[in-house]
Order: sequence, then C-alpha cells, then structure tokens
Amino acid sequence: MGETEKRIETHRIRCLSKLKMFLLAITCAYVSKTLSGSYMNSMLTQIERQFNIPTSLVGFINGSFEIGNLLLIIFVSYFGTKLHRPIMIGVGCVVMGLGCFLQSLPHFLMDRYEYESTVSVSGNLSSNSFLCMENGTQSFKPTEDPSECVKEVKSLMWVYVLVGNIIRGIGETPIMPLGISYIEDFAKSENSPLYIGFIETGAIIGPLIGLSLASFCANVYVDTGSVNTDDLTITPIDTRWVGAWWFGFLVCAGVNVLTAIPFFVLPKTLPKEGLEDIAETIKNDKEEKQSEVRKKRVGITKDFLPFMKSLLCNPVYMLFILISVLQFNAFVNMISFMPKYLEQHYGKSASDAIFLIGIYNLPPICIGYIVGGLIMKKFKITVIQAAHIGCWLSLIEYLLYFLCFLMICDNSSVAGITTSYEGVPQDLHVGNVILADCNMDCNCPTKIWDPVCGNDGLSYMSACLAGCETSSGTGINMVFQNCSCIQTPGNSSAVLGLCDKGQDCSMMLQYFLILSVVSSFIYSLSAIPGYMVLLRCIKPEEKSLGVGLHAFCTRVLAGIPAPIYFGALVDSTCLHWGTLKCGESGACRIYDSTNFRYIYLGLPAALRGSSYIPAFLILIILRKYHLPEENASSETMLEAKFTGKENEGKETDQNSKVLNDDELKTKL
Repeated sequence: MGETEKRIETHRIRCLSKLKMFLLAITCAYVSKTLSGSYMNSMLTQIERQFNIPTSLVGFINGSFEIGNLLLIIFVSYFGTKLHRPIMIGVGCVVMGLGCFLQSLPHFLMDRYEYESTVSVSGNLSSNSFLCMENGTQSFKPTEDPSECVKEVKSLMWVYVLVGNIIRGIGETPIMPLGISYIEDFAKSENSPLYIGFIETGAIIGPLIGLSLASFCANVYVDTGSVNTDDLTITPIDTRWVGAWWFGFLVCAGVNVLTAIPFFVLPKTLPKEGLEDIAETIKNDKEEKQSEVRKKRVGITKDFLPFMKSLLCNPVYMLFILISVLQFNAFVNMISFMPKYLEQHYGKSASDAIFLIGIYNLPPICIGYIVGGLIMKKFKITVIQAAHIGCWLSLIEYLLYFLCFLMICDNSSVAGITTSYEGVPQDLHVGNVILADCNMDCNCPTKIWDPVCGNDGLSYMSACLAGCETSSGTGINMVFQNCSCIQTPGNSSAVLGLCDKGQDCSMMLQYFLILSVVSSFIYSLSAIPGYMVLLRCIKPEEKSLGVGLHAFCTRVLAGIPAPIYFGALVDSTCLHWGTLKCGESGACRIYDSTNFRYIYLGLPAALRGSSYIPAFLILIILRKYHLPEENASSETMLEAKFTGKENEGKETDQNSKVLNDDELKTKL
C-alpha cells in the first residue's frame, strides 16, 4: 500500500510539473508574440517615414498581421485540439521568427535614408545657398529628372514589411486558442482564471520589453554606423527622424525561435489537475477513449458544423463577440496610434512617447490582470458575478476616459500653416499662406519641410522662409541670423527644429498619463472576469473552436479594418506633407492637433459607448437563466441552456465532464 501511494505521489508531481512547464512555456510564448506585436506598433511612425507612405497605408501594413492570423484561426482552433497542441504552438513560434526576420530585410536592401532638407551637409555650407537670397537660384528644389525619379521605386520595399507581418500573423495563430484550451482542459476550474491571469501577465511583460526596445531603437539613427551622425541636422524629436527600426525586428526573430524549443518536448495530453490521485482509474479508461478518438478521426470534420451551429445559437457568446468587436475597434486604434498622438499633440519624440507608454500603462495593466485572476480564484466568482464585475468596472473606466478631452495642447505655431507671420492663429481650412512680404523675394521652396525656431517663439518651415540671410555652425548646432520675418528687438535669429510647446503642454501630458494609469488598472481588472464569461458560456468540447471563432471575428471586423480607416481619418488632419525627389507627397510632417484629438479620442469613445448595449443584454440573459449554485455549477447551467437540444445524448456525456473536482472524486 505504501509503494502504491508513493507511486501515485510521484505521478502527481510529474504531471503537475508538466502542467507548470506548459504554463511557463505558453507564458514565454505570449511574451515573445506580444514583444513582436508591441514593437511593430511602436515602429509604425518610423516605417511611415522610412518609406514615405501615408498613415492609411501604414494602417494596412499593421492590419496585415490580422490577415495572416485569420487565414488559419478557425481551422487551427478546431483541428488543433485533435492534433498535438504544444508542437503546433512551437511551430507557430518559429514561423513568427521568420516573419520578423523578413520585416527587417528592407534595411539591408535599400540605400541610406535621405530626409528632405534645405541644408546639404555634403555641400559647401559657407555658400549659404539654402538661405534667403534675392534673385538667387536654389539647388534643393525637387527634381524632375526621370533618371533620379526611378530611384523612388525602392520605396516599394515596404512590401517586405507587409509580407513579413502576414507571416508573423500566421505563426501567432495557434498560440492563443490552443494554449488557452490546453490550460482549460487540464487545470482545475478554480485555478484556470489564475493561470490565465499569469498568461495575460506575460502578454504585458512582452509589450514592456518591446516598448523598451522600441524606445531604444527609435533614439538610434536608422543608418548609424554608416553615416556620421554629427553631420545630421535633425534630432529624434523631428518628424523626419527615422530610428533603427530594423534592429528590433532581428531581436524579435531570435526571441521567437528560442521560445519555440520547450513546446517540442511537452506531451499531447495531461491528467486533469487535482485528479492525479485517481490516475489509475483514468488509465483504465484510456484505451476506450483512444478507440473513440480513432473513430472520430475517420470523420474528423463531422462535428464542425454542429459545433458552429451550437456557437452561433448561443446568445451570450454572440453578444460577447459583438462587444469584443466594438471594443477592439476602439483599442486597436488607440494603441496603434498612441505614439503618434503623443508626438503630434504633446510635442514628444517617438522614443520618449514609446517609453512613456511603457512606463505608465503596462505596469497597472499587469497588476490588474493578476488581481483580477486572484479575485476569481479567492472568491470562486460565478459566471453571473464575473459578468457584472467586468461590465461595471469597464463602465467606470469608460466614464473616466472623457476627462482626456480636457487635457489639450494648442497646435504648434508654424508661420504660414497654423499662424500668420505676425503670430496670429489663422483658419486652417482656408489653405496655407506660405509666402509673406518678408520672404517674397527670397526665392524659397514652399514645399520642403526643414523647420526652424525663431527667437520670437514662432516656428518657420525653413530658414529661407524665415528670411534668414546668414548662418554659423554645422550640423544640428547651426544658428541662422538676420532673419527678416522674425520680429524681435535686436538681432533676429533661429535654430533648427520646431519650437517647444511650453510648460503648460508638459503639465497636460502629465495629467493625461496619470489618468491613463488609473484607467488601465480599472479596465484590466475587469478583463479576466470578462474573459471567463466567454470561456464558461460554451461547452468544453467547443471551447477551442469558440475561442478561435471569437478571435477570427475580432480580427476580421476590427483588427484589419480599424487601422486602415483610422489611418485615413488621421491623414485627413494633415496640414503639410513631406516632399520626395520627384515632387510627390511623402509622409505627413505636421497635423492639426485639434482635429487629431477629436478623431483619436472621439471615435473610440463612440465605439465603446455602443458596446454597453449588448453588455447589458448579457446581464439580463444571465439573470434570467440563473439557478441556485448548490444544485449545479453556473457553467453547466449555461452550457445546458445555450447549446441546443439536437445532441442531448452527447450533452449528457459532456455534462459529466464539467462536474467540479469534489463531485468527481466522490463519484469515483
């Protein structure tokens, strides 16, 4: 008897360690996939400037990840449970690594990045040919030479980033549905929320690392090592600056491949956690279950349509998908374009914006996930209680969100675009008045963006348009003097770059970030209870397909279209576009901050507000079907209510599988 107990104890420890090993491996997989995803989102503005493409096209590149994901999500979710789930996840991680490597390739295939500038570091600066010269000729105007215009074809290198993102999406497909279903199948029902909380925490650690990496790369010049950075006339805060976006993709590729290794040594199945002491009983039924699996494999697709019908007829599940689609449309837009919003509205560099997002937003989200999982485990929250917690906490956070509309900064004062040359704000809808009496005779280009900040606190599109006649210094330290458009007592001068937005704007940014800390914590606190509603309102054998269908719908209806239409709306607020060699428009250099704010904050507010209609309907439905917990678990009740009656015999067998652990032990 002692030997038997010892053998069972050894079996329990071995199975427990395998489940914990899978939990650690899937958490690392979440870290690697979210590391890659957060890095990609953070580098969107760098990619936009590198390839001189509009924001709507950048949104399409960002959404291409979801295209790759949805190509396989339904089939992986359904067939994945019938195959070796850990190995499929490992293969997915390797494919993600391949996609990240492909995204970095354009840097090695393209020439060095050239930004538009009126100042040529390779030319003779002493000639001052880039300054105000009456009746002079400017050598920096866009060329119409066809031989030089051919070089612009290299901007199509963004296709590599597009294809790499699609491949990364394909590789990410099995991780979430198969990983979550594996945990749900072999973990105790009361432990499942905590485990999923740990996994979601990994999904926060990944972005924290990804944003840190992105912040570092955005601060390093894209061609560092091949150009003399001392000769640059731009800084990281300039909208023409491009960071070393390619380096981070190489790091992500290596991390994804390394993460794949543990999955190739994990077993296909495990005993249910907490039932290892009756392993012998389970073992006796093993042959019977295996023969049943063999029979199912003969017609592996025969249950697909019934499962789909069951899910589509489940009102709680379908309403939850509707909520997710609306909420994802809002959050995809906010997350994807938050760095650009901080850059344009609060005047931060891309590196600083990414760093602030990581520091202020991710830690409270991480804490919220863990606390949410612990609450679910500690108090044994039912589905009905979880739905109420998720709904009301989310609503509280939504109401706090409207305070963001009060944290505003004015447009950057740029003469000829947002203000007149006298410093008076002008109507942005009447068109730009680039030239004025003070620079009319300077023969300046009116499209090239090479801003300078005058000592009158006003910015100008270029030193020439500021009427500057002389300069001193080199590189970023150049100073321009005798500027006829700058109205100040004594010597009028200007330096490279836009003027700072001021202390008031910096304070508004601090308020915005503090509010985002509180909002992120409250919303993440509601995430785990909300996700448990999704998992517990469907039958166990449909969980993998249900999670996959949920992911499919959110990607098709939110992940793909949201960045595209939101990017197009952001483009509509552009006040001045960059200029390529052949005179074509490049990336946007400055936006109307007011309209940008209305779009960035207003559209998500409208989308999220509409999502609370189906949320309240779910609460009504769950209350209608609520039964006393002492008679049966709420999960079982919901499954019985929402899964149809065409397979009652099969449902009876499945209901026995969802009994709680104590009941199962007593019965056996």
